[in-house]
Amino acid sequence: MNIESIVGAIVAIVWSPYLVALCLLGGLYFSIRTRFIQLRALPEMLRLMFKHRASESGLSPFQALNISLSSRVGVGNIAGVAMAIAFGGPGAIFWMWVVAFFGASSAFVESTLAQIYKQRDAQGQYRGGPAYYMEKGLGQRWYAVIFAICTVAAAAMLAGTQSNAIASALHEAWDLPVHASAVGVVLLLALIIFGGVRRIAAVTQWIVPLMATAYLLVALVVMLLSYERIPEVLSLIMRSAFGLDATFGAMIGVAIQWGVRRGVLSNEAGMGSGAHPAAAAEVSHPVKQGLVQAFSVYIDTMVVCSATAFLILSTGMYNVYDPAVNGVPDQARMLLDNLPGMEAGPRFVQHAVESALPGFGKSFVALAILPFAFTTILALYYMGDTNVSYLCRDKPAAWIVNVFRVLFLALAAYSAINSATLAWTLGDIGVGMMSWLNIIAILLLHKPALAALRDYETSRKAGIDPVFEPDRLGIKGASLWNRITKAIG
Repeated sequence: MNIESIVGAIVAIVWSPYLVALCLLGGLYFSIRTRFIQLRALPEMLRLMFKHRASESGLSPFQALNISLSSRVGVGNIAGVAMAIAFGGPGAIFWMWVVAFFGASSAFVESTLAQIYKQRDAQGQYRGGPAYYMEKGLGQRWYAVIFAICTVAAAAMLAGTQSNAIASALHEAWDLPVHASAVGVVLLLALIIFGGVRRIAAVTQWIVPLMATAYLLVALVVMLLSYERIPEVLSLIMRSAFGLDATFGAMIGVAIQWGVRRGVLSNEAGMGSGAHPAAAAEVSHPVKQGLVQAFSVYIDTMVVCSATAFLILSTGMYNVYDPAVNGVPDQARMLLDNLPGMEAGPRFVQHAVESALPGFGKSFVALAILPFAFTTILALYYMGDTNVSYLCRDKPAAWIVNVFRVLFLALAAYSAINSATLAWTLGDIGVGMMSWLNIIAILLLHKPALAALRDYETSRKAGIDPVFEPDRLGIKGASLWNRITKAIG
């Protein structure tokens, strides 16, 4: 048995139907408990995005949002969408939308909890995330340690999917050797991550908006060129999602599984990754950043992923594999073979754009993937670094941090030059492990987030800028906020 078979067996266990149900039902539960905050608070989300500034201790809400978006808006929005369609059929896109809608409430809860239970590290900077609220809110240090260890491993695994996509796209566009791509990515990463959190924030706050805008503009041009096909694409997605399409009728189960699986990998709602930068924001009330982070899920899935899906489906440049043969491309019968011999991934999107804009498509998608994936790797590094800090009680020795950095860079390089299937399977294992642990934790610990939401809405109705006072709300373990509130005055 080779390594791909072993990790394939592991991912089948981690991503069982139980995790799919947990993601969907958890998001539904939080939606009901927050009275569908993801809809009610849309204007407030937009208002808060640029409200506060960075401080010596924390990032601005916009900087924290962009680190979070760097993680959410990445190769999952391009290659991940292509893989969802290849393995789950066009209907998988509908289920990605569903998990994003309900996942926005999960993102609100986890990010609000991260703010409530954040603390300062040895350098005086805010740190927080699932491990912190698992220990301080649930009182379960052992559970938090397991999550932190899984997250450090997951960050490195997921970084591999991004570096692999960069190497694959550059090779497809310009025949650049994957080894050269691996070396270039690692050297550039090293220059930034050895500069610390603030350098990561400074890079992502400029790259993320620019790259997303450019990608969406090209997607819009391609869709305008094939506008007459858009109603049929929408119809195909809906028919396939519910097993009503003649070609993909038997795929409803795998459509749900792959839609949720790729949806969580892309928008990361409930996984806990977005909670790490959320905790680093400088705000006067935890709900403020919780709302901003919930909005990032919409940007990721409803906007960027949808653009990719329409690019692929409107041009027909994709394959769909028979789910009856374990979903393994090289063994499966093709249900749809519009790109013969091609493995699912970013090349689907490159061929889609190329078919509409000859001589431009492959190069543009390669150029789009480069910043998408690169900033995601930076965000993943930040997530891993935060959990290394947690495991060392926020006082990690310099050599520990440097060992993590070297191992992180080494795995990114290794994945860039190896099988895309292996890289994505490892990434799925990382996402699955984090999601299991985090969703269970926030289901057990969501009441402080709901209390904070009620407090925030009461203050807003009274015309008061909300300031968080945990003792008044009976929330224990949030001692840092007493000092923050006193400083606000």
